Amino acid sequence: MVEPLKIALAGLGTVGTGVVRLIETNAELIARRAGRPIRITAVSARDRTKDRGVDLSPYAWEDDPSAMASRDDVDVVVELVGGSDGPALTLARGAIKHGKGLVTANKAMIAHHGLELAASAEQAGVPLKFEAAVAGGIPVIKGLSEGAAANAIDRVYGILNGTCNYILSTMEDTGADFGDVLADAQRLGYAEADPTFDIEGIDAAHKLSILAAIAFGTRLRFDAVETMGVSRVKAADIEQARSLGYVIRLIGTAEIDGSETAPRLFQRVRPHLVPFDHPLAHVDGATNAVVAEGNFMGRLLFQGAGAGDGPTASAVVADIIDIARGEKGAAFSMPAGDLEAMEPAPTGHRLSRSYIRFTVPDRPGVLADITAAMRDAGVSIESLIQKGDPDDDGEVILALVTHVVPESAVSEAMRILEGSDSLTAQPLVMQIIGD
Repeated sequence: MVEPLKIALAGLGTVGTGVVRLIETNAELIARRAGRPIRITAVSARDRTKDRGVDLSPYAWEDDPSAMASRDDVDVVVELVGGSDGPALTLARGAIKHGKGLVTANKAMIAHHGLELAASAEQAGVPLKFEAAVAGGIPVIKGLSEGAAANAIDRVYGILNGTCNYILSTMEDTGADFGDVLADAQRLGYAEADPTFDIEGIDAAHKLSILAAIAFGTRLRFDAVETMGVSRVKAADIEQARSLGYVIRLIGTAEIDGSETAPRLFQRVRPHLVPFDHPLAHVDGATNAVVAEGNFMGRLLFQGAGAGDGPTASAVVADIIDIARGEKGAAFSMPAGDLEAMEPAPTGHRLSRSYIRFTVPDRPGVLADITAAMRDAGVSIESLIQKGDPDDDGEVILALVTHVVPESAVSEAMRILEGSDSLTAQPLVMQIIGD
């Protein structure tokens, strides 16, 4: 009789209960694929009395999740508590210290402490796996660290946050403004009561920093991700983008910048205009998609459900199956000590076309002020759009698209216009992808 792999599960929200349900429902299939049964022995959550729709009576209950790390009847700890620090990090450190494997879906903890945890896991000789931390049920971490292991990855980018993608694609479909769609998303459960991490790009930045470390063999640098969310995108921007042949998507991009004497790591999360014929333009709703470009494999597209109990639980259990098979491997596709420390890349020299939206008073001379600032900064204007009548405040939306110019030139134009009475709000700058 093959000894089962015994797991303890901390966190019984939608993903945690999804893991319980999946292991129970597909127990025989999982055992055949893993080569041994997988058995839950202990669980932990904040409220023991809550009805979660699954029978937890067969499992030992721990009020303190950190106690699961030292249980004799546990081989692997599954951490689904969440949060970069606090109980989640205490449990993760304790599990590794006591020689337990660790599986987590916690992108914030990995982005902030992944290097420490990976080094500790290697020293203890235990596996650390976190497929579910990036893009839910999409096996992008396995795809990069295993399927693309022989390639030098040139760039990795994509749509990494389902909440933002749902909001932007719904704005396209309905013409509604950001605040109204966000409220609906919260009512439907697509957005948290406090959506800050999602709509300001922080969640996507966590995921991007993890993908960059795996793709390029670099040390995690979440602190160096240039981040801007979608909260300033208006329905007018969506309409103007469509008239130009684009949709707006929150895109995370990472690549190695070789323009300096030493290579540097470029990481950015911000809304972009995406051409209609680009694969990411057709990623709608809460779907995630990641594109990886390698020197021999070419372009790979990973696309699927980026969240939800079923897809995320599937990724968690896939990691558990790998451990049951005896697969350890380095958490970031190479030993933590071999990951290269790389400084953040400057961005001013990067060339792109940009969309710039201005909110301006409806009076003569405004357009002249804006075009003069562009001229003085060396920004060439490709097209200019003004649609609609002034609103109740006497303001109009003015948008322009630049020719390909250095980002530093656009930044200089914004500096020149700062404080100008020709603007009634801060301009919104979005790069155009694929040009």
